[in-house]
Amino acid sequence: MLGANEGEINKISRLEESQGAQEATQSWTSADAWAVYQLPFNDLLFRAQSVHREHFDPNRVQLSRLLNIKTGGCPEDCGYCSQSSHHATSVAASKLMEVEKIVAEARKAKASGATRYCMGAAWRNPKPRDMDAIVEVVGAVKQLGLETCMTLGMLDRDQADRLSAAGLDYYNHNIDTSERYYPSVISTRTFADRLDTLEHVREAGMKVCCGGILGMGESEQDRVDMLVTLANLPEAPESVPINMLIPIPGTPLAKAPPIGPIEFVRIVALARIMMPASFVRLSAGRSAMTDEMQALCFFAGANSIFVGDTLLTAGNPQDEADRKLFGRLGLEAL
Repeated sequence: MLGANEGEINKISRLEESQGAQEATQSWTSADAWAVYQLPFNDLLFRAQSVHREHFDPNRVQLSRLLNIKTGGCPEDCGYCSQSSHHATSVAASKLMEVEKIVAEARKAKASGATRYCMGAAWRNPKPRDMDAIVEVVGAVKQLGLETCMTLGMLDRDQADRLSAAGLDYYNHNIDTSERYYPSVISTRTFADRLDTLEHVREAGMKVCCGGILGMGESEQDRVDMLVTLANLPEAPESVPINMLIPIPGTPLAKAPPIGPIEFVRIVALARIMMPASFVRLSAGRSAMTDEMQALCFFAGANSIFVGDTLLTAGNPQDEADRKLFGRLGLEAL
């Protein structure tokens, strides 16, 4: 038995040495990431928590709020999205919210404890007529002392430069899944289109917020490969949102089989190991997670959540539920 234990310890040590070298070079292979993902659950969580403690206070979690500043009518056909014009959902199209109203909501977010304010618009890409208002919003929210993030669809370089000059801190543009599985979810824009936008954001000097969605019918290997793509970018995203699919009636993925809690936590842990200095955010789907599942995610290295009763068009845990959970776990807002 001693020999078997030593062999297992040596196997884990070799994986950790390989992973340490990969962290230094920002290069991961699919095979090596898969090997880490398949570690015994306790070993995987121990490694993830160890990495987490090297870069963050393990008992502090960043609070973000997300406001939908333009709802519905999106021409993209993303199979998970309630705001696509291709799907028969209950979400109606709206115009861009007025600047004053957006800023008023940002003030409320700050008063409730949020330090990061995210704004999303259901567009394929911003139109020239909208850019002046968007730039004004960024400046006004920055003046409140909040970290700013926007997700507006694809950007060209000029648009990215304008947002950066306005002071936008982060731009969110998720890759959603692996390059292999991507065409099964979306047909109106390519995986390469998404990477192009990330490049424009980075070249303009903004930070990148980019992650994916779990539970869309993809394989475990697809989930791992999504993280490989992110970790192997020239610079890993500073923010990595991990979403659990919320099945929306009327969308093609309304009946997708749910992802198991253990498989979800494994991906959170792998994201922490592969991108040690990034914020790993529990995003959509928390309303369907038990307190115990969320606790495991925090132990695995998640250190950011969205707060507020609504996340774009879907439900989110109420503030009181989050306060109680933080109290039980001894967590504090960052």
